Amino acid sequence: MKMKKMMAVMISLIMAIALFATGCDKKDSTSTSANAGNKFKVYLITMDKMDQHWVSVDKGAADMATAAGITYKWDAPDKKDNAKQIECVNNAVADGANLILLAANDPTAISTAVADAKSKGVKIIYVDSPANEEAIATLSTDNYGAGKTAGETMIKELDAAGKASGSIGIIGVNTATNSTMNREAGFRAAIEADGRFTLLTTEYKDGDAAASQESAAGFITGNADLVGLFGTNEGSTVGVGNAIKANNGGIIGVGFDKSDAIQDLLNDGSLKAAMAQNPYTMGYLGMAQAIAALNGKSTGPATIDTGVAVLVKK
Repeated sequence: MKMKKMMAVMISLIMAIALFATGCDKKDSTSTSANAGNKFKVYLITMDKMDQHWVSVDKGAADMATAAGITYKWDAPDKKDNAKQIECVNNAVADGANLILLAANDPTAISTAVADAKSKGVKIIYVDSPANEEAIATLSTDNYGAGKTAGETMIKELDAAGKASGSIGIIGVNTATNSTMNREAGFRAAIEADGRFTLLTTEYKDGDAAASQESAAGFITGNADLVGLFGTNEGSTVGVGNAIKANNGGIIGVGFDKSDAIQDLLNDGSLKAAMAQNPYTMGYLGMAQAIAALNGKSTGPATIDTGVAVLVKK
């Protein structure tokens, strides 16, 4: 039902954008085209540029921006870094951004910069992960619900493998990022509700695949009863899968996000499932809402769940 509502909102927003763009030169609808929409400049600022997830968010935003003739830029730290992300926000404001699509790495650390941007007239829409400062809208996965689905999937895979007890390790990103912490909370809730498995203390590796693999390997060698590993984002999941692969299997791996590396690990059995978000939709619909907001139109619900699907071996 949530997905149906989200799609209905998307269709209505795209229809509105078509009205805004009437009269545009369709052969040149890039940021340099001469049309009414091009008076606006929109920035996308993500947590980093490491993960394929953010590349897909950028692709969605860029496609919609091109269609509407909006000046658009993507900026982000090379890796997760609060100070660098704050600098990206400040630079966007200084560059004359009218609206920022933001995926907050740390919702508290970035909030002062967001408030300052708003005080200068910059509109804010969150994609993937909000800050603590109020914004026009937030487009994201229901991360707690998706984490719970991951936990339920882990239990099904453990049952299929004949595992009725044992310990499960979690590789997280950091304790400040709400999206991944909510995934962990949902996952823990599902495992605890089942009651048969012991959850180990989570290790946080900032989404770095190599560090996550090292940590996952430590779970494997340090816990003789280990039966499962869960990664809460793309880098964590790749690390989990690679550690299980290096161990020649024997551990059930479940993770988060979609990338070529994750699909390869699913295909060779190193991972059993991954929760795939819809990052293209976040970017595409986020830009649609940005254009509506900049033109004084309604942007629909304050929060839109962009959905999740369970990826398995192809």
